[in-house]
Amino acid sequence: IIPDNAQEKPQRGTVVAVGKGTKENPITVKVGDTVLYGKYSVQELKHEGEDFIIMRESDIFAIIS
Repeated sequence: IIPDNAQEKPQRGTVVAVGKGTKENPITVKVGDTVLYGKYSVQELKHEGEDFIIMRESDIFAIIS
């Protein structure tokens, strides 16, 4: 059992780009989807003054829209 204060809180974001996927693992998320993801399951980067994150589709908890 993990106490509430030690559990990872999901973050929310909007998908701006997706990769190709593979024949065995096609991509189901699409540009414009709002997703919930784990705070520690992403790679953060800054590009042209904007903050972005990169993650595997398997690290997404839920697609909201």
